[in-house]
Amino acid sequence: MIFRSIRWQLQLWHGLILVCVLMGFGVTAYQLERATRFRQIDQELDERLTDLHRSLREGPRDRPPPGESSGRGPRRGPPPSRRGEFPPRPDTFQLNPGAAILFSTNRQPAFYFIVWSRDGSEVSRSASAPGNIPNVSSLATNLAPVRRTRGELREAFIMTPPGEVLLAGRSIAGELTTLNRFAGALLGVGLAVLTVGLLGGWFLASRVIQPIEAISATAGRIAAGNLSERIRTEDTESELGKLGAVLNDTFARLDASFEQHRQFTADASHELRTPLTVLLSQTQMILARERSPQEYRETLETCQRAAQRMRRLIESLLELARLDSGHEPQCREAFDLASVVREAMELITPLATEQDLKVQATFSPAPSFGDASRISQVVTNLLSNALHYNRAQGEIRVTVCHEDKWAVLEVADTGIGISSDDLPHVFKRFYRADKARTYAEGRTGLGLAISYAIVTAHGGRLEVSSKAGQGTLFTVRLPLV
Repeated sequence: MIFRSIRWQLQLWHGLILVCVLMGFGVTAYQLERATRFRQIDQELDERLTDLHRSLREGPRDRPPPGESSGRGPRRGPPPSRRGEFPPRPDTFQLNPGAAILFSTNRQPAFYFIVWSRDGSEVSRSASAPGNIPNVSSLATNLAPVRRTRGELREAFIMTPPGEVLLAGRSIAGELTTLNRFAGALLGVGLAVLTVGLLGGWFLASRVIQPIEAISATAGRIAAGNLSERIRTEDTESELGKLGAVLNDTFARLDASFEQHRQFTADASHELRTPLTVLLSQTQMILARERSPQEYRETLETCQRAAQRMRRLIESLLELARLDSGHEPQCREAFDLASVVREAMELITPLATEQDLKVQATFSPAPSFGDASRISQVVTNLLSNALHYNRAQGEIRVTVCHEDKWAVLEVADTGIGISSDDLPHVFKRFYRADKARTYAEGRTGLGLAISYAIVTAHGGRLEVSSKAGQGTLFTVRLPLV
């Protein structure tokens, strides 16, 4: 479904946010503009209501005849009211000069007014006042002007303290047209901004999704069998660049693991093929014709040695498989590494004496935690290597101590050493620097690999340093208790 696409989800979310922002801005701008215009209209209406009220309080007056001063002669009309007194109910109403100017029909927009007396009868109205204005006496208040909008008319009315009702109004058709145009302009600008925003959002979403699509395509090719393929990570600072780097590292590990598995399978097949070939050739030779008892015995002994070699190899492979799976049962308990090494040396010392090798040992308490029998297997393997690859009248130095948080075992010999080319591979399975010699001695090439797996399973480290012709040093580090 299209809406399950990350690109479309980003686009929809971006569009929704943009629409909400534009609508909020547009409505706010329209309301502010409308409120500003109506506030201006209401101020004009309030000004005219004030002049209407002033004209009502002053009452009708006749202008003085020509040539007569306005301060001389008899005053026509009711006498001016004193403070606190209201004029009688007006039967006639006349605008003062200032109000007449404000309500002039020559001004645009034209304002109109209506005056109702205290009993609700209409006293006066302007010529421009619409004929459908109802009496608002029941709605008026003397506290503040009441405003209303009727269609295209804006009106304000108030009740004077004596009870007259004054109404002023004007047409707002022009303002409504302007507001409609303003709303249309806001809508057009909003649509333009929305279009640009959606196009920009689509572009950005595509830019974001493009590396993900590249990663997916590369992962698909790797899954199809091309393990050497890697993800291009030009921008390593971005989140997707970091993801690509992590995936590349994972793919590299998988490639190395598969390569190691292929190499391991090939090496195991080669190692098993040799004793099987010996068994088959010997049995075929002995069955070809009648043999003497001595020849039968020699053939059976050869077959036995081949079978024993196969058994050792199979047992080593099974042990490595258990260690790799992490399902190898181990007895976890506290032990002293010095005691374990001392017991292993008791088995190796007679063999060293036969080969005229000198053994030196230095022991210090080094308490650790784990499977003592497995660690003994590691020690025996390292001591056996020191015996096999040493020189005549050579020396083996064994040291047990503790450093910082580690229980440390060092096994050094004065043997043939390991070349710099072979040194990085000594812990690989089936790897042997001197393949002819080790094969003749019946060694499988798995001892150091097993030792490395055991030490790693105990949370420790197995390290090697060597120089060709100068001897080798193996160092085992196990966590202290």
